[in-house]
Amino acid sequence: MVITTISSREFNQDVSRVKRSASNGPVFITDRGKASHVLMTIEDYQKITDKKESIVALLAMPETDDIDFEPPRLNNALYKPADLP
Repeated sequence: MVITTISSREFNQDVSRVKRSASNGPVFITDRGKASHVLMTIEDYQKITDKKESIVALLAMPETDDIDFEPPRLNNALYKPADLP
């Protein structure tokens, strides 16, 4: 992985070159010498965020109508049913 640092001015002058550089690793874009933005491919972004779908989203899908889901019961003293009058 190659990390590239460029100024905002360089970014504005040659966006295509910067996008090509992002395919080899993140590109840090500076504003007045201080890093202000990072450009990376969507694949790299998805790797670092590792966003998994939630069980709620998966169960809400129309093609999952035939799936039975029975969550396990918790057997812990902290999770006893409430004794209400």
